[in-house]
Formats: sequence, C-alpha cells, structure tokens
Amino acid sequence: MRQTYTGMSLHKLEEYIETGNHHDLEILLRSEPTLLREKTSHEISPLLLACYYHKEQVIRTLLNHLTTITIHEACAIGLAPQVEMMLKQKPDVIDEISSHGFTPLGIATHFGQETVVRILLAKHADPNICSQNGYHVYPLHTALTGQYDQISKMLVEAGAEVNVMQNARISPLHIAAQQGNIDMIIILLENGADITLKTDLGATASDLALEKGFKEIAEILRTI
Repeated sequence: MRQTYTGMSLHKLEEYIETGNHHDLEILLRSEPTLLREKTSHEISPLLLACYYHKEQVIRTLLNHLTTITIHEACAIGLAPQVEMMLKQKPDVIDEISSHGFTPLGIATHFGQETVVRILLAKHADPNICSQNGYHVYPLHTALTGQYDQISKMLVEAGAEVNVMQNARISPLHIAAQQGNIDMIIILLENGADITLKTDLGATASDLALEKGFKEIAEILRTI
C-alpha cells in the first residue's frame, strides 16, 4: 500500500509542478518531504522539472523544503553564489554530467543564466562537451537556439568549436542562419565556421536562411 501511496503522491507532485499549484504543493511537501528525493517520470528531480516548466513560485516553494541541491540545479536556477561555493568545495563537479546528460555549463546555457555561464567559463568549464543523451547538443547550439547572443559570444571566446554537429547534423552556423542572426553569423565565420556543411537533409546554412526568408543572408553565405 505504501508504494501505491508514494506513486500517487509523486503523480500529484508532478501535477502541481506542471500547473504551478504551489499552494497544494506546499501542503503535500509538509506531509511527505521525502518526495523531493524521488526522480520524476521525466527522470529528473522535482526542482529541475520546475525549472523546465519555468514555474518561479514552485521553484521557491521547493527550495524552502530542500536542504541540499546539486550543481546542475543551482546552474538551472541561476544561483551564482552557490555555484561558486560548490566549485570551491569540489572543483571536479565543473564538467559533471547530470542524470539527464548535461554538464553544468550545458544546463546554465539552456536557461540563459549568463552570470553562471561566466563563472563556469572563468573556472575553465569545457565548452566542447555535448549532451550525453543521444542528441549531441553542445552549449553553443543551445545558446544559439535560445538566442542568448552574449552567452554564445562567451562560449566562442572560451574556445567552443564552431563546426560541431548535433543531432541531424545541425551546426551552429545552420542555427544562426535559420534565425537570420547576422551578428552571430559574422562571429562564427570569423572563427572558422564552414559554410559548406550540410544537414542530414542536405541543406547548407545558405539554404536554411533562404527557407526562412533571409534572402540577403542566404546570398552572402552562398558567395563567400
């Protein structure tokens, strides 16, 4: 019976996180605080799940009931002082892979946590470790997809490879071209981006720019 009850409680926990119902979440956690040590059905912690759903009040509620958090959770939320403290106490967590396949830098980049990204890079986090979950997403791909230009620039300055491929053979230049992001296209080209790289479907960066209506960019990329 206990197992069923916990399963039902975990289902409720996820439901409250997804819907942002922090009032009922508070009541649930007061009676079953150990739920916070369980993995959700998404194979991540309740706190990380709240981050992915962008539920700020839920995140605050969960933090009130947690005594410890991981480096990945601190990076997702943007808790810069905690990240610095964790790296000081245990420097080898800097490139540690989370249970769902991301480095602290990958997670911080995903959530656009610029200050945390700056801290991690200053401590020599490796910008060239891709996600270990089958998609081979690099921090630079993530930053460009999220249109976090400042983070993208920091990653390139820190030595991020500009011609790495993620799932479907998508390069950073493909993403920037598809967005019509001329500033990042220039930075990528200045750092050796290859305009001839093709996706799984045979598209170059120029092709993708044209497909999205960025004719001038497509022409420039075709004639370089």
